[in-house]
Amino acid sequence: MPALVVYLVLLAWVVLWKLEVPWIGAAAGLLRPIKLLPFVASGDLGASAPIEVLINLAIFVPFGLFLGALAPTWTWWKAGGVMLGASLVLESTQHLISTGSFDTTDLIVNTAGGLIGWGVFAVLRRRLADRAAAVSARVCVIVTALALVAVVAFVASPLHYGPQRDVVVEHPAPQR
Repeated sequence: MPALVVYLVLLAWVVLWKLEVPWIGAAAGLLRPIKLLPFVASGDLGASAPIEVLINLAIFVPFGLFLGALAPTWTWWKAGGVMLGASLVLESTQHLISTGSFDTTDLIVNTAGGLIGWGVFAVLRRRLADRAAAVSARVCVIVTALALVAVVAFVASPLHYGPQRDVVVEHPAPQR
């Protein structure tokens, strides 16, 4: 399914590099904080902005639709586990290459977005029976095409996020 490949590439590009030229941060490999408390400020890391939460939710909905179309017999918890695993890989990668920080809020919201998409597919499956996979595939192709157009428009526009600053934990030198 070519649309799935395009979607996954766009998803990785959005999550890891915020649609900027791929780069590796200066703090890659250094000890940096991991935000384990979801939806609350933690040290230098603020609580997730509502718009960021909504964007993360929305960009993972197609993942659930694709997964529903590819594995229509899976239970919600199996699909949720795959979405959580994919989100964990993306969060860990952005933390390791220092293009962002690991945040459990993102794990929860990304998985919820994917489960919403999977739930939409489940409703389609009940209502459309045998045609659900075909309808879902068409919806995924349309959403992926729209996302591709939006990405091209964003990249061509003067608006850009700019690289995130590295979050580095300073360790004082030991006293002698």
